[in-house]
Parts: sequence; structure tokens; C-alpha cells
Amino acid sequence: MAFAVVHSRALRGLEAPAVTVEVHLANGLPSFTLVGLADTEVKESRERVRAALQTSGLEFPHNKRVTVNLAPADLPKESGRFDLPIALGILAAAGQIDAARLEAFEFAGELSLGGDLRPVHGALAVGLALHRGATSVERARTLVLPAASADETASVGGLSVRGASHLLDVVRALLPGDAADASGLREAKPLCRAAAPSLPDLRDVRGQAGAKRALEIAAAGELSLLMIGPPGTGKSMLAQRLGGLLPELSHEAALESAAILSVAGAFNAACWGQRVLRAPHHTASAAALVGGGSPPRPGEASLAHHGVLFLDELPEFPRAALEALREPLESGRIVVSRAARQADFPARFQLVAAMNPCPCGQLGNPAKACRCSPDAVLRYQARISGPLLDRIDLQVEVPAVAAELLAGAADGEASSVVRERVAAARGVANARQGSSNGALAGDALDLHCALDAASSRFLQSAAERLGWSARGFHRVLRIARTIADLADSRAIAITHLGEAIQLRRVLQTH
Repeated sequence: MAFAVVHSRALRGLEAPAVTVEVHLANGLPSFTLVGLADTEVKESRERVRAALQTSGLEFPHNKRVTVNLAPADLPKESGRFDLPIALGILAAAGQIDAARLEAFEFAGELSLGGDLRPVHGALAVGLALHRGATSVERARTLVLPAASADETASVGGLSVRGASHLLDVVRALLPGDAADASGLREAKPLCRAAAPSLPDLRDVRGQAGAKRALEIAAAGELSLLMIGPPGTGKSMLAQRLGGLLPELSHEAALESAAILSVAGAFNAACWGQRVLRAPHHTASAAALVGGGSPPRPGEASLAHHGVLFLDELPEFPRAALEALREPLESGRIVVSRAARQADFPARFQLVAAMNPCPCGQLGNPAKACRCSPDAVLRYQARISGPLLDRIDLQVEVPAVAAELLAGAADGEASSVVRERVAAARGVANARQGSSNGALAGDALDLHCALDAASSRFLQSAAERLGWSARGFHRVLRIARTIADLADSRAIAITHLGEAIQLRRVLQTH
């Protein structure tokens, strides 16, 4: 009888709870049993581990009863990340490697039938969870991962991470005595921030001065934006240029964004440190937008964390999918609950949406007559519920552009010029309150958006005439605070409030 313990990690949302892989070898009828609430992918590791050990020239204990327990037993385990720790536990229990050395390491990796180590989803999330919540003993361990996953995990900092390409590289480092050779475990190197991508320039959009101004305010305040106008007026072009106006991500924000992408298997090392633009098709379901499945996976709203979520043809999205965005627009988090498990994903995204004003799309177009009846227009616009619309900060009309303007030279400012103003305004807000204006709430909103007597009377009068909710009232304050920051004004003036009010009334005027 022999016994070995190997340390590993599971994934539960962005959390990485510790998993102890216990391997027991005993005499009896030969078998290979895996217990511990493992799903199908984990149970299939029995065949991958057996084949990988044999093709690597290592001995599998065919004449033993092999029992592998993934503890704790009530924690669901999924994916092939436990292949490597299971294989090492079998080798340690059989005496082929030094079991005492396993205590200094944590392992994760999927094995090919030939013994190669394949990357695992969520490696960066594991590193981030270790950095934030692990005990001193856990942080002292060296994390051994497939070479393709090690560098992204090392970007977290403060962790000892090694990368390996083959099972034999890990085995040689764990051989007894002087036979150990750790040269196959290379030290992981943090990823370098990717060069700024060549994004579309704001000058490419002809005309649309009002929409460009709204885009600048949205970028400066981290505010949501809805653009309404006929087809082909530049709504999608404007949305695609928002990323070029946003400041560079901080290291912590870049880690959080990359960790979610890593969990979904969508992380690209070449885009490390860049803001994400997610643009799902309008047939996307509620689960696709906010997350779901078993085990729960992040949706488009979480994948756009610290980036931009662009919803084109907004009324064409399923009603349930749009309504599912209400909570994350307010809280910046999504909790996906299932009968057996729960996952918490961050979702602090910047929503940009576009829609036509009516089914035919020509309402308000001076060049083409609208064919829709008033009832059809109301039904179409009613696909966007009042509660969801109330949560969108800015609403701006994007009218049709005259042909002579389209044929002329590019006009307006370049993205680089606008980005400098946006960065300056965000810098003012962060220095004043430690967050963007879009995140202001409660006492902080009252403190940093205080109005003088005349401005307060003006805003109250507008709120009564337009029938705003308390949420709408506060969102106008955030917009006005952003406009004041762009104007380098310490106080919010009536002119700032007037512009803010105009930017929340477009859809209601049709």
C-alpha cells in the first residue's frame, strides 16, 4: 500500500479554490477509480494519464488498485487541468519520484497521450486568486504550469511560476536525491504590454459633431451611450472608435480583464494590456450576454470588463437578454447561480448601443420618408424597456449626413487629440474622488456633484417637467460633472447641466 498527495487548483468563476489530489495504491483486483465530484472531462483523465505515462517510458501500476480522490469532495471539478497532478501522484505513490518534494509545488496541466503538456483555461485567474487570497504557505509554493500558460500567470507578480513542455520535464525535477534535474522547468517571464493597436480614427466619421461630442463625454466619464439614427449614418463607426479615446489600462485592470478572458479561453497574449471591444450578434441569448452554463462561464458583459460592450441593432436583441443587463449596468458584477454551483464575475463594462428610430429606419430622415405608422414606431421603440433605458446615461441622435459632406475632406479632430482631453478629464476625476464619474454614488455623488442655488433650481425644474426617476436625476449629475471636467471647471454650471439634459432626451422626442 502506498499514498501520495499533490496540490492543485480548481476554478469557480474567478476564484481558484485549493484542491488536494490524493492517490492511493493498494493490492487487489486492478482498477483505476477517480472520486471527488469530477465531471466527464476529469474522469477521462484516467485514459490520458495512463497513455501519457506509458508513452513517456514511465511505469503505470497495472497490477494495483489505483484510487484518486480530488478533495474537497463537495467542490465540482472540471476540465483537464488535473491530468498532471494525477500523473505525478501515481508516480509518487509508486515510488518513481520523491513524494516529499511535491509539498513545495502546485500543479495544473492537461496531458496529451504522448505526455506533452497542453495549456489550461483560467491559468491567469488562478495566479490572480493566489496573489489576492492565498495563505503564506500556499504563496510560498511554486506553481508549475504548461509552458503556454506559465507566462500569463507570471504577469500577476509576487508568485513563483515555472513552465514545462512535457511530463518528463516535471518528473526529472522530482526524482529522488541528486538525480533531480530542474532544467526542464523554465522560469516564467511576465508578458510585455502590447503595443498600442492601430485603431480607427475619429476623423474618418464625416459630420456628426453632436455624436462625436457625446462619444467624448462617454469616454471621459466612463458612461453608457445609446445612438439612434437611420441606417448608414455612422453609428457603428463611432462605436468602433470609442476604444481609441480611452486611456491606457492600469496593471490591475489589465490583470482582471485578462483573467476573465483566460477563464473563457479567449485570452490572447498579443493583446495583453489592451481594452476589449466585444460586439455580439443581436441573436445572442441572455446566457451568452451575462454568462451561464454548467459549470458557469462568463458572458459577453464580463468578457468586456474594463472594455467596451457594443450592441448594434439594440431592439433586435431578445427582450430577456437585454433585461439581463439591468443589474450589471448598476452593480458592475454578475452572479450566475445554478442548482449545484454559483459563480461571481466582474462586469464593469462601458455599454455602447445603436438602433434605428423605427422599423424602416427612416424616421426623421429628411431625404427619405418613413413608411411606419405611429403605432409601429412606438412598438419598435418599446422593445427597449423603460428600466433599461433609464440605466443608459447618454442618448444621442445620429442624423443622416448630406451627400456634399460625405464627398468632402475629413473634418473634425483626430482620436489622439480627443484622447488627450479624455485622459486629462479622467485624471481630474481620479485625483478628486479616486474613481471615474460614472462610478459616483451615494455620499460621493453628493459631495463631488454639489450645485449652487441657481443650478440646483434649474435641475429640479427640469426633473419635474421631464418626470425623471431618482436614477435619471443622478445620471444627469454624473454627465454634468464630466462635462465640467472636460471644460476644466471645478463647479458644475447651468451650461453644463443644460448640455447634460439634452443628452438624455433623444428617444423620448420621437
